[in-house]
Amino acid sequence: MLRWFRAFLPKEERFFDLFDRHARTSVQCAQALQGMLKGGEETLVFCQRVNQFENDADGITREVLTAIRRTFITPFDRGDIKNLIASMDDAVDQMQQTAKAVVLFEVRAFEPPMREIGSLIIECANLVGRALPLLQSIGPNVAMLTQITEELTKLEGRVDDLHDIGLKELFLKHRDANTMDFIVGAEIYDHLEKVADRFDDVANEINSIVIEQV
Repeated sequence: MLRWFRAFLPKEERFFDLFDRHARTSVQCAQALQGMLKGGEETLVFCQRVNQFENDADGITREVLTAIRRTFITPFDRGDIKNLIASMDDAVDQMQQTAKAVVLFEVRAFEPPMREIGSLIIECANLVGRALPLLQSIGPNVAMLTQITEELTKLEGRVDDLHDIGLKELFLKHRDANTMDFIVGAEIYDHLEKVADRFDDVANEINSIVIEQV
């Protein structure tokens, strides 16, 4: 009964503008991450860009949480909104953690699988950006939302495979050389894999909202 009543009340649509801003910031952060993974003299510049976009994303997340408290009728459940923006922000946070590790360990060269993972992370961010506007009208967009979240899960699986391949190559490359190089490389792979995991969490949150609304 309450759900039926809520359907006829005006809703605060500002949430979707905030989701869109966060998604665009996530794409920019992923592009900066990919730039970082090219290595060379510009590595630190791109690390700084990742940090800036992470700060921007945090600000948008705070706006969403404030809007939840101040809005009488939300587009969908308040808890779902909170979980969605939190999962989106976790993905950006994990990109920053990757950049922090690069700065900490003074990494300036990256393995080919790392760069490939960077490209897949951009794909993940773009998919999230495509999915969020569809949540404004879930019923007609169930099939497309399902397709997007399935693709996000597939990309996460591809990143897992690249993570394993990269670790093996790293081991073979450094097993008779500098152990620290292997440890640092493994740390970078771990952070990159977690970025994809966080985007898969976003897919799960979107699926949860779809299930609740249809």
